[in-house]
Parts: sequence; structure tokens; C-alpha cells
Amino acid sequence: MTHPTDVSFGETDIDTLADHAGRIAVLVDPDAALGKVVRRLDRLTRGAVKRTVDSDAFGDLKPGQVMTLAYPGGMAARAIDILRLPKGASVQEARRGGAALGKLRGRDDLLLAIGNAKRGADIVQGAVLRDYRFTDHKTDAKPPKGSVQVMCAKPDAVETEARDLLAVAAGVFLTRDLVNEPANVLTTTEFANRLKAMEDLGLSVEVLDEDQLEALGMRTLLAVGQGSASPSKVVVMQWNGGAKGDAPVALVGKGVVFDTGGISLKPSTGMEDMTMDMGGAGTVAGVMSALARRKARANVVGLVGLVENMPSGTAIRPGDVVRSMKGDTVEILNTDAEGRLVLCDVMWYAQDRFEPAAMIDLATLTGAIIIGLGHENAGVFSNNDTLCDNFLKAARDEGEGAWRMPLGKAYDDMLKSPIADMKNIGGRPAGSITAAQFLHRFVKDGTPWVHLDIAGVASLKSESPLAPKGATGWGVMALNRLIADRYEG
Repeated sequence: MTHPTDVSFGETDIDTLADHAGRIAVLVDPDAALGKVVRRLDRLTRGAVKRTVDSDAFGDLKPGQVMTLAYPGGMAARAIDILRLPKGASVQEARRGGAALGKLRGRDDLLLAIGNAKRGADIVQGAVLRDYRFTDHKTDAKPPKGSVQVMCAKPDAVETEARDLLAVAAGVFLTRDLVNEPANVLTTTEFANRLKAMEDLGLSVEVLDEDQLEALGMRTLLAVGQGSASPSKVVVMQWNGGAKGDAPVALVGKGVVFDTGGISLKPSTGMEDMTMDMGGAGTVAGVMSALARRKARANVVGLVGLVENMPSGTAIRPGDVVRSMKGDTVEILNTDAEGRLVLCDVMWYAQDRFEPAAMIDLATLTGAIIIGLGHENAGVFSNNDTLCDNFLKAARDEGEGAWRMPLGKAYDDMLKSPIADMKNIGGRPAGSITAAQFLHRFVKDGTPWVHLDIAGVASLKSESPLAPKGATGWGVMALNRLIADRYEG
């Protein structure tokens, strides 16, 4: 696992500034007097810091942006990074400012002087989140080096506030690692093993094999994986931090470790991206890690269906009819619409076994959601306005884009089959909605439910404010916030 950068906290000591050999970062509020750290740096650099702060270029910076003085004279530091951050900066501006510093850090030690900044812990979290590199398969990769030393007015208070945020960052890193991992490494068995190892965090982890899944009647899930040599599995992770007897929140993730499309084979162009088709399961794992690391006072169960969708002589075929664990029959018109077949069985099992207070599923489910929302927002579908609004608020508070999409009978009617209870696709129109409508058929009456289609946000071709190119870890922060705000006693 990629471990977050080491962070330490201490009181402000301006006498150490001249001899720090790495990078030094300071905050400047353009509408306030310069703090004592900035004033000392200005004296050490013979006025260079103040000239920079007074420049038009610095004045043009937006909150959260940085200007750098490289190799400042009179100091041992490699650079002074000056972060423009008003006193009333938002959480997102603070995190993006920290992320800008994390990106610049490289392999240097960073001395981060935040004084008495209101958003100090968020700055630290942003720096850690952006300071991520997935180098497991680079033979010439240099080992991680350097740390972040936070210098502030109240180090104990900032450290306490940052503790939970850094636990969440570790969960985000787990999700990114899983999503970035190639499919020949992250097989269904290896994925299950990595989740089983999370028992070290205090989670209870159970791995269900194919014989157990067959006995439970998870025939749609098993149908997806029957063309692969990798065995299908379901992993159940439980965190019991709430009151005994309280119904848990259930998080359900699609874990297709590689998706060829099966017999309905995908085009070769871009198929290499299908290593990220387990992004929903990766997010569930990251959330469970974060909850366990910060000792959340809530009961949460994470369930992931791990399969590989391959074409072979044993693969499911277009035209086949399969019976789900619920008992409904599904006509398979397209074997590339496989994620919903995995999720529907796991969702039904989650409700049968745990009777959850709420159920949220995540999946890189449809390309149609990318056509509709691009890479800025996940698609949000729900049968419960309160749960949906609570999630959207949590996502907004954490800066993770999410947009509610509709459900309705007209979309549901598009799934009618002449020979079975339903088809697994509804045609090209409204593809992400009919996929959600399919899943809705497996939500029991009275179960508040949200479906998150994360196909556009789980992994990006370019960097984002808090992550380099590749896996983003989208959803870990929002779901952790939802549970903290609404389900912790």
C-alpha cells in the first residue's frame, strides 16, 4: 500500500527557519499584516519575500495558489512556497492550497508554517492527498522520501483535528492503489486477500467463495464470472463502532477486476482502462479503512462482488436467461452490461442478512453517465429524498462532484422482456438511468437507497486538484462525511 506522507506537529520556532534544508511553505492573507514567520523569512532574504507578496503577479493569484522563491539567498532552503490564502478561506480553498504545496514537495522535507490559520488541518490533508505516487511497478522508482513538519500556534489542537482527516486520506490512498493496480496483479483472489488483511484495522472480514455463492443463489453474479479462470467472490467487511443492535449502513461495490465485455466484446481501443472497473469496490474498501482508522462511532458493513468478465467457452451468452438471488429472471441481451448483474445479487444479500438502515451502491456502471455528466460529477440515483439530499450535501462539503439523476416508471418499462422478468439493458436511450432502474428492482420496500454511477470520476486522464493522473479515490471523503454527520451517535 502507498502510505501517506509522515506528518509531525510542533510549535512555531522562527529560529529554525534559516537552517531548514528542504522547502518552507507559508500562508499570506492579502488583507492582513504579514505574520512573524513571513517577516523573519523576509529579513533572511533581504526583502525578497515582501517584494514577492507586493508584486502584481502574487496579487493575481487566486486563493489556494502558490508562488515560489527558488533557492533563496541567505538560507539553506531549496525554496520558499508562498500560499495565498485569505483568513476566511473555504475548506476547499484550504485543501487545494495544501495540495499545491504537496505537489511541489517532491522528495524534500516540507516545513509548513501555518501560524493560527483557521483551516490548518485541511491544508495538511490537502498536502497529503496530492502527495501521492503509484510506483509499485516502476523498476527505477525511488523510495518515498521526506516528510511534512507542521509549525503552528497550537500544535496539539491542529494535530487532533488533523487525525481523522489523515485517517480518511489513508482510505483514499487505499482506493487509489486498488484502482491503479493492473488486473494481472489485482485478481479476484488478490483483491480478497488485501481486504482480508484489513482485519488488522479492527474490521471483521469474511470471504465467500463460489460454492457459498451458489448455495445462496447468487446466480447473476456467478454468471458474469463463469467465463474466467479467476474465481468469483463476495467479501463482507463489518465495522461495529456504533450501539449494539443498531442497523448498519450498507455500502455495496462493483468489483469487476477486468471487463472485456465478455461475448459482447468491447472495442480494443481503451480496453486497457477496464482495470478500473472495480472502482466501486475500491471505494467501499477505502471508506471501510477510513472508518476503522478513525474509530467511527457507527455500524457500517461493506460488501463487494469480485468477478472478472472474460469471453470463453464457458462464458455467459447474449440470449441466456439467469435467475437472481431475489428469484427474478433476467434475459441477458448484452454481456457488457455485467455490473448490474453483480450488484443486484450483492444488494439483495445485504438486505436479507443485515436489514440495513440505508444502502448505497457504487459502480463504474455506464459510459452513458460520462456522456451526460462528463468527469465532473458522479450520477446519483435514489428512492429516498432525505438520504439523497444528505449524501449530496456531504459530497458538496467534501468537494466531490455529484448530480442527482431521475428514476421513473417509463424508464423501468424499457426493461420489459418477452421471455423473462426483465432484460439487463433498456437500449441506448437513457442508458445510465435504465441501469439504475434495473438495480432499483432489487431494493426492498422501506430500504432507503442511493446508487452512485462513478464511471466518470473514479479515474481521470489528467490530474485533479487533489490527485495526480489516474485513480482519484472519489467517494471516500463524501461517504465518510455522510456517516459522520448522519449515522454516528
